[in-house]
Parts: sequence; structure tokens; C-alpha cells
Amino acid sequence: MEKNNKTLLVTGGAGFIGSAVVRHLINDTDYKVINLDKLTYAGNLESLTEVSSNSRYHFEQVDICDGKEVARVLAQHQPDIIMHLAAESHVDRSIDGPGEFMQTNIIGTYQLLEQARGYFDSLNDEKKAAFRFHHISTDEVYGDLPHPDEVEDDNTELPLFTETTAYAPSSPYSASKAASDHLVRAWLRTFKLPTLITNCSNNYGPYHFPEKLVPLVILNALEGKPLPVYGKGNQIRDWLFVEDHARALVTVATKGAIGETYNIGGHNEKQNLDVVKTICTILDDLVPKSSSYEALITYVKDRPGHDMRYAIDAAKIEKELGWTPQETFESGIRKTVQWYLDNREWCQRVQDGSYQRERLGH
Repeated sequence: MEKNNKTLLVTGGAGFIGSAVVRHLINDTDYKVINLDKLTYAGNLESLTEVSSNSRYHFEQVDICDGKEVARVLAQHQPDIIMHLAAESHVDRSIDGPGEFMQTNIIGTYQLLEQARGYFDSLNDEKKAAFRFHHISTDEVYGDLPHPDEVEDDNTELPLFTETTAYAPSSPYSASKAASDHLVRAWLRTFKLPTLITNCSNNYGPYHFPEKLVPLVILNALEGKPLPVYGKGNQIRDWLFVEDHARALVTVATKGAIGETYNIGGHNEKQNLDVVKTICTILDDLVPKSSSYEALITYVKDRPGHDMRYAIDAAKIEKELGWTPQETFESGIRKTVQWYLDNREWCQRVQDGSYQRERLGH
């Protein structure tokens, strides 16, 4: 248990990654945690039931676009660190309705930066020296990388995303996150707000809203519904267990160097089809039926502008901050499948009235 009396403000702390960060902070450190969340469809306080009664945890239902309310929260709780995770994050939804992504991810980040700047300027020198604004972003801002199918020589070493890879976002979602990253760097350069940025690969794990690939496949399989695979299913992602990511984020927020960017990846490049087949194999073992769940795999029209490969070089965070993932993909995905088997009621409640695992982003 890390001994510390600092207060951390986590925006989006009721979301998938944010709730993992909050649970880690309450369970494994002594930090006080202020969870600021608007509670959109993807934010759910049930994800925090195990820590919600802890005296070091406090919840504020606030929209980051509401500057006055953000300012009130900052003045009232006097955080030492802001971890900014609040964001619209589903690519398919950004294709159907990009406006919300522009509002939350760009304008919301701007509002948060401005209120943080005013708060920072009001601090004494000791508090200023300790203050940090940690912005959590995605590897999707970099666009996509060469795919093995496009390379003639099998021995060719394919490139990875590094912290200096040029930005080339493909979707409204990734473009909005790229814009927010640029704002954060500008507020550091122009206003001297002490900021850090992390860019992560695809997360998976418990408490994931069922619009994303892993939970959608698990739940559809259990109900005997088709398992939709975009295109050929050969899109490659680097898969990161969410609890490993949470540990990395707290490490960066507390120990990272101001002005630096850290890429966070799981060292697990997998084709989407292989991820789906792995889930089917685990379900065949844990919940066997007369035929394999693989029979439910259904190929559907690919998503517009779909990036073919993401892969992160996480050497910097490992070398400079000592973080490495604790889970392999095999151990993490089995834990994830088991969690969904054990928490079917949570899955049903978070979907009720808002989403029934229909196709988005045609």
C-alpha cells in the first residue's frame, strides 16, 4: 500500500478505464479520489460499488463542458493531480454522430484545461510544484501502420507507434482525441500548465460497455446470436488488460516527467478474428454446448475508414518508469470471459433502454 495523502481528481471515473483507475487508487493506494463523471450511457456507478463507501472516495456528477461546475469542484476538493479520462470513445458511434465527440473530447478538454489553469494559478508554490494534469489518450491518433498482408518479405520488421510518431487520425473519434492532445500540449507550452499525456492501445477487461468487440462477442455467443466480424477480421490491435492500464496510468500521473508522452501497450498484437476465436475456445471450455461457438462467427461489411493495424512500442514507460503489463493476453482474456459469465445481471442493467448490441457506424 502506497502511503500518500494527495487528492486525485479522475474525470470519467465511472467509465470502463476510469472505474478501473478509481478501484486501483482506492484498493491499492492511500490517495483520496474525486470521481467527476457526467454519467452518459457508458458511465455506470455500479462499476464502483466495491469502493463507493470508502471514506477516501467522493463522486461528483458533472459535465466537463460545464466550466462553472468544474471550477467549483476544483476549488472545493483542491486536487493535487487531475487524471482526465472523460471522453466519447467508440469509433462506430463517432461515425453515426460526430458532434458529441467534438463537444466532449475537444470543447470538454478545453474547458477542463482552462479551469485547471485558473486553479493552478491560485495555488501556492508548494502546491504548484506538486500539481499535474494527466491527459489520457489513444493510439488511434497515429492512424494505422503497415499490415503483414501488405509486406512481401515475411522477415520484414514492421514499425510500431512511438511517442514521436506523426499524428494521422482516420475517424471522427481519433481526430477529436488528436485535437485534445494538441490542446494539452499547447496549454503546457503557452500557459506553463504542468501536463503529461499517455496514448494507449485497445483495452479489454471487466466492466466494459457491451458495444465494444470483446464484451459484445461474449454476450452474443452466450445468447446464440451472430458474432459480427468486420471485413475479413484481419485488422490487428495491440490488446491491453484494463487493470494493467490502470496501474500504468497511476504510475505516469505520480512519477512521469512533466511535458512527456508515454505510450502504453500490452505487447499483444492480435487479429480481430483471432480474438473472437480465442473467446469462442474459452467459452467452449467454460460453457460447452453441442457445437463450437465459432459456428456463430458472421462476416459483415467493414467499418468506413477502418484502420488495419495498431501496435505500440512501450519501451519508454518500461525503461523510465518501470511499468510492464502483468497479464498476458491469454490470462487476461480468460479472466475477462469469466467475469462476464459471473456478472450477466450487470451487463443487462447497463444496456437496458440505451443499447441492445445493434450495429453502429455503417
